[in-house]
Amino acid sequence: MLATGDLAMDRDDYDESFVGTHELLSSADITFGQIETSFAEKGTRLPQARHAVRARPEGATALAKAGFDCVSMAGNHCLDWGNEAFFETRDNLRGAGMQVVGAGRDIAEARMPAKFMLGDGTRVAVLAYSSILPQGYWAEERRPGCAPMRAFTHYEQIEHDQPGTPPRTHTWPHREDLAAMCADIAAAKDWADVVVVSHHWGIHFVRAEIADYQRDVARASIAAGADAILGGHAHVLKGCEVIDSKPVFYSLSNFATDLRMDEAHAKSKSWNEIRVLAEEWEPDFEGLYNFPKESRLGMIARLEIGEGKLIRAGFLPLHIGRDAVPMLADRDSAEFAEVVDYMSAVTVEAGLNARYSVTSDMVLVEQAT
Repeated sequence: MLATGDLAMDRDDYDESFVGTHELLSSADITFGQIETSFAEKGTRLPQARHAVRARPEGATALAKAGFDCVSMAGNHCLDWGNEAFFETRDNLRGAGMQVVGAGRDIAEARMPAKFMLGDGTRVAVLAYSSILPQGYWAEERRPGCAPMRAFTHYEQIEHDQPGTPPRTHTWPHREDLAAMCADIAAAKDWADVVVVSHHWGIHFVRAEIADYQRDVARASIAAGADAILGGHAHVLKGCEVIDSKPVFYSLSNFATDLRMDEAHAKSKSWNEIRVLAEEWEPDFEGLYNFPKESRLGMIARLEIGEGKLIRAGFLPLHIGRDAVPMLADRDSAEFAEVVDYMSAVTVEAGLNARYSVTSDMVLVEQAT
């Protein structure tokens, strides 16, 4: 099983986004990705949508041609263009032959897993949830949306006699969402040998940092029966953790994600408020990849599954240039080493326990001794 970072193509020829990875993605038994756009002709932009791109319907076909078998719509863009575009996007993805997880016409459908049977009989289930949720984007009993894994935030003033000093930030999971997610994982495990859970979560653009609630949700997911966790949303790579021998990829960063920039946007208050979160972020008015410098480092997670279990886990380093096309990094290249070194650094900075070793087929993720 291969898993990519965020998918949000916005160009004339969607197939261009996969010229460097199509062969690899098509070779896997299961290829998974996270949708960050709408593939629809209809729809009206909702006022709470911060950055909303409505891509053409043929984007769904391009994903299928690229090799994707399963995609998550559990994210903070699932309802950017309202219910009409939401259902059109879902139907276009399904019509192209992919399974869609993490979103549905109601909460029951949003919580349903995708199911796969491998050639040796191993059964794999995939679930998806989002903690990044504009108002009204999560599904309820009679409302469409995505499967929520909400979190609460509390700011603690550290120096009470020093007004204006930075607070300490505490986060923790929404109790009912956590219980529902654990029940979903346990139910999926009743059918599947291997359960993979995708979480759209975390602190975007900030180097290394993992929120408290993410660690809580990761541990609860593994305890409920998850065999691997795939993280998205942060738009930069984050470190990995191994919990009870199960890998947690806290952020796979971007994959095929186009983002244009004009001078008006570059001067906007909203962009400049986000810009300061990243280490280095300069606008590129001619390129298609307006993300921080570290967002050019990416990965494809690789899960080796067989004989009814997860055997090994790791990743394949990527580099993304100004054209926003993800390219596999050659093993002996500077780009390959840069990804491995960055992952090693941010893992240590976050206090996580993974270590990385380069093997013949991937960068192996293991628990440090």
